[in-house]
Amino acid sequence: MIRRIVPFPLLFVGLVLMWVMLQQTAGLGQLLLGSIIAFGAMHAMALLKPEHPKVQRLDRVVVLLWHALVDVLRSNLAVMTIILTGRRRTVTSGFLRLPLELKDKTALAILAIILTATPGSAWLEYSAADNSVLIHLLDLQNEEEWIKTIKTRYEALLLEIFP
Repeated sequence: MIRRIVPFPLLFVGLVLMWVMLQQTAGLGQLLLGSIIAFGAMHAMALLKPEHPKVQRLDRVVVLLWHALVDVLRSNLAVMTIILTGRRRTVTSGFLRLPLELKDKTALAILAIILTATPGSAWLEYSAADNSVLIHLLDLQNEEEWIKTIKTRYEALLLEIFP
């Protein structure tokens, strides 16, 4: 019964909190308006009928988050170095076709978020036909090294989390 009224309680709470934090004036009116908007957005989300992910290894989620955080920080420094050094260093940007073993939609979405959030890389296209992804890399020096890194650092963990 309560799931029909509030199908995504965390989404509802998160949207209300974000609404209240983004407003310049806090008050009961803003809380009510944010709740109405969050209620509508939550029910719009329910109409999409998203799959409920089945997380198998919660301990591996922590490892994945740590790897992503470290890589985002490391990439920020690398991109900053490329930008600040200007033309003193040759940068070879390019496209990389990465074959995947992942099939789970949630795992694919998480991989897309990680790769796009990491400065210097962007997830461009997923091909369901050959289960691969096209990635643009700011500094593509060794394709095999990039493939090995992504597959061992992210895909392997995602396969454990979402088998």
